[in-house]
Amino acid sequence: MIVGSETCDDAGVYRLNADTALIQTLDFFTPIVDDPYNFGRITAANALSDVYAMGGTPLLCMNILACPVKSMENSVFRQVIEGGLDKIKEAGALLVGGHSIEDEELKYGLSVTGTVHPDKILLNSGCQPGDQLVLTKPLGTGILATAIKGGLAGKAVEEQITEVMAELNRVPAEIVARADFADNPDLAAHGCTDITGFGLLGHLHEMAEASGYSLRVRADSLPAMPGVLDFIDMGIIPAGAHTNQKYYQQWHRSELEKSNPLHILGFDPQTSGGLLYSLPPAGAEQLLCELKTLGREGWIIGEVLAMDKERVLLA
Repeated sequence: MIVGSETCDDAGVYRLNADTALIQTLDFFTPIVDDPYNFGRITAANALSDVYAMGGTPLLCMNILACPVKSMENSVFRQVIEGGLDKIKEAGALLVGGHSIEDEELKYGLSVTGTVHPDKILLNSGCQPGDQLVLTKPLGTGILATAIKGGLAGKAVEEQITEVMAELNRVPAEIVARADFADNPDLAAHGCTDITGFGLLGHLHEMAEASGYSLRVRADSLPAMPGVLDFIDMGIIPAGAHTNQKYYQQWHRSELEKSNPLHILGFDPQTSGGLLYSLPPAGAEQLLCELKTLGREGWIIGEVLAMDKERVLLA
C-alpha cells in the first residue's frame, strides 16, 4: 500500500510492481440536477476525477445504482447509466459491471480503478514553498444549484453548471502527466487534489496540513461562475457552505472584510470541481498556456509559504 487514508488523499494506491500501481476510488450521491442523463454524466465525471487527481489514468469502472422502483420509471435509471457510460468512454476507460439495489431515493456513482507509475503519483502532501496553486475549474456550483432549486435561476444557469460539472478533468491531468512535463523539475507538479464537497478552502487546508506548509490564496484571483457573488449577497448559500466554514475557519486567517462574498465562495461545496495543482512557477505558467491552447481555462490562485500558525491565508 502506497497511499491509504492517512492524509485524506483522493484515492488509495497499491503498488503491483516497479512500474505499475493501482488507484482505487469510489463515489456516489443523490441527483444534483433534474435531468437523469446529465446526472449520470456529472456523477461519473466526479468519480473519475479522483484518479486524475492522483496523476493516474482511469482503467475500469463499475456502476453503483440505487433505484426507487416504486416512484420512478425504469427509463430514468437507463438514462442515468447512459450518461455515466458516455463519460466513462470519454475517459478512455471500460465499464465492467456494477450493482443495483432498490432504495427510496435515486443514487448513482462509480467505483473506479486506475493505473499510475509508482514514481509519478501526485499526493495532496506534496506542496513545496515557492509553488504556485493552479485551479482548473471555476467555483460556485453549490451556490448556483441552490439558486436553481429556489426558483431564482433559470434553465440557462442549469445548463451552464451542468457542463462545468460534467467536464472531465482529463485534459489538465494528461498535460501534467506527459513525460516532457512530469520529468522536468522546473515544470513538474508536486501535489494535487480535486475540489469537491469540502469547498476550495477545505481542500486547501487538507493540502496544507498534509504538506506541512502554509498556503496563501489571493481572493481577487478566485474564479467565480457568472452570478455567483450576487447570489451570495442575496443570502442564497447552501447549508454545506456554512458547515464547511464552521469547521475549517479555525485553520484560516482572512484579511478580507467579513461581508466580502469571497469568504463564502471559498467554502462553497463543489460537485465535480476542478483539479488544484501545486507547481513551480514555470510549471504553472506552462499549464495555463497549454490549457488555453486547448480551449480550457485555469487560474493561478495563490502560492505555498513557509509554515505558520494559520495554514491557509485568504488575502
